[in-house]
Amino acid sequence: MGSVNLNSIVLSQLSRIETVGGDVLHGIKKTDNGYYGFGEAYFSWIFAGHIKAWKRHNLMTMNLIVPFGNVRFVFCVQNKEENNNNEYRVEEIGENRFMRITVPPGIWFGFQSLSSKSLVLNVSDIVHKSTEVDRVSISHFHYTWS
Repeated sequence: MGSVNLNSIVLSQLSRIETVGGDVLHGIKKTDNGYYGFGEAYFSWIFAGHIKAWKRHNLMTMNLIVPFGNVRFVFCVQNKEENNNNEYRVEEIGENRFMRITVPPGIWFGFQSLSSKSLVLNVSDIVHKSTEVDRVSISHFHYTWS
């Protein structure tokens, strides 16, 4: 996995094409920066007031897109010497800021809906395996979700 840092997370502007009857939302093409192959695509609903945290993929590169609602993603690189001195990066995407977040392996993350209901799409480069992901409780990191 090597050295990971929050600067390795890439934000990509996505296009929204207005059409009669409903917009077309672009997600990712194999020629896009952040595309490292296709493993699977899966959706996750998240409701207002709920936080899904903390998780770290050790092999998977994620491409996170929010086509419905708005979501705050919090990314963390854990300081090995002192758990209280972690570095965080916050990105809010969704209908109000339609972008894709490409997250390399090794970065802890959590997310919360900023809308009554939001939908997160992950287009990943490998098929999800429970053996390649680490999870800790929400209280593990001292981040104040607001």
